[in-house]
Amino acid sequence: MPKTAPREPAPPADFESAMGELEQIVETMEAGDLTLEESLGRYRRGAELLRFCQAQLQSVQDQVKVLEDGLLRDFQPGAGRTAGAGAGEDIGD
Repeated sequence: MPKTAPREPAPPADFESAMGELEQIVETMEAGDLTLEESLGRYRRGAELLRFCQAQLQSVQDQVKVLEDGLLRDFQPGAGRTAGAGAGEDIGD
């Protein structure tokens, strides 16, 4: 009986499902019950999921930009604080 090529796993639906699958892969590999070939396959899938997650994070970072004086600048946490609130101070204090 000839071997059939393994089916490529479907791309993850979203960041959260990719992270969930990565967590499962890590748990399975840490258990140490996989063959070398199975471990390599899981490693490859994990690398694909990691690239997917990194691309998703980069996309979100690109979207978290603010328009200021007609220029696109990276979002700076705390830049919108009210006057008198210094670094490390909460506005509500």
